[in-house]
Amino acid sequence: MTNYALTIDAVGSGGGSGGDELIAGGNGDRERLARAGLSRVVEPGDIAALKAFDGMPALEIWDRLRQRSRGLERWSTRLAEVDPQRDLERAAAAGARFIIPGDDEWPDAVDVLADAGQLSRRAGAPFGLWVRGRAHLRHALKRSASLVGARACSSYGEHVAAELSAGLADTGVTVVSGGAFGIDAAAHRGAIAASGLTIAFLACGVDVSYPKRNSALLSRIAEDGLVVAELPPGCSPTKLRFLARNRLIAASTQGTVVIEAAIRSGALNTAGWAEQCGRAVLAVPGPVTSRMSAGSHLLVRERNAVLATSVADIVEAISPFGAGLTRSQRAPETLADTLDADLQRTLDAVPVNHPAPATRIAVTAGLDLPTTEQSLEALAALTLITQTPTGWRLSPTSPPQSPT
Repeated sequence: MTNYALTIDAVGSGGGSGGDELIAGGNGDRERLARAGLSRVVEPGDIAALKAFDGMPALEIWDRLRQRSRGLERWSTRLAEVDPQRDLERAAAAGARFIIPGDDEWPDAVDVLADAGQLSRRAGAPFGLWVRGRAHLRHALKRSASLVGARACSSYGEHVAAELSAGLADTGVTVVSGGAFGIDAAAHRGAIAASGLTIAFLACGVDVSYPKRNSALLSRIAEDGLVVAELPPGCSPTKLRFLARNRLIAASTQGTVVIEAAIRSGALNTAGWAEQCGRAVLAVPGPVTSRMSAGSHLLVRERNAVLATSVADIVEAISPFGAGLTRSQRAPETLADTLDADLQRTLDAVPVNHPAPATRIAVTAGLDLPTTEQSLEALAALTLITQTPTGWRLSPTSPPQSPT
């Protein structure tokens, strides 16, 4: 693991240095410390901060905050308690690291958030990401899909989430979700069961198990996959932090699949971010009587979401021009599908239950009698039809034809 421990002088005896004096490291170290500090000072996706900072580089923002520059006072109140060095050390102790733009592991996909507009009073790209786990974040997200939905899901939703997740993992797609109860947990578990990669984006620190009952699941995700957060170690979740987290889930993947979402579900917020980031949006249908699927149906009806009923639907939506797609829901080709035109017309004219003579079949098929008789013999050799004393009929195992 990369050692991000950097030495800074503490200002005063309170230990909250704010990163004022850097003893070791070059500009890259200074920027990492600045961004780590900003991740604690500024709430994720804070629109007011986005406007106030007005595109300033992270180091300049950090310096101006520490100087209590005019117009930035509202973000200075947390500075006394901010120690980016301590946060980096705390992350390292938890098996985590802090990555920033320019790092090899940085997922460029999230950079789209800088110009993606705002939603639910959140906007902007993250200053950095706290990452726990052994996988390489950028590589893991190259081919990925997020599966999101209700916490209080039905058994149907849980089953579908697990099945789709496992199927995606089998095709090499990384499954991304939010580590919550319900659909999120089912999606993570499905990928793990298929020995695939899964990533949980949290609305708290990567060292915080939230919800607590998912502690074992989050630890399991971190073993082979990744647990990622915009917030530094020790931070607790809030409603706005969940909404901010949703934009990372949507932006980091090639598409978002909504499985069981009510009209006011947070999953629809994630879908909204996916739309604004130019990502694919898919929705799994549910029973028309279920309020838990009303949001999913709304996405299809009013927001042009792709109807997702299989892994193939998702792979097609997230792949460039459907690359590598296998339509698993397509009916397998049968022997009857391979017949030439005359054989197919003859087969369509053969009755199901009441045998007919060749002369009658020729009239129904619109073929001359010699061609019909030749076709009947060929179809019989293929065991698609059977000759009886009174004429020809379909074999019991033959696929059903149009009524005659």
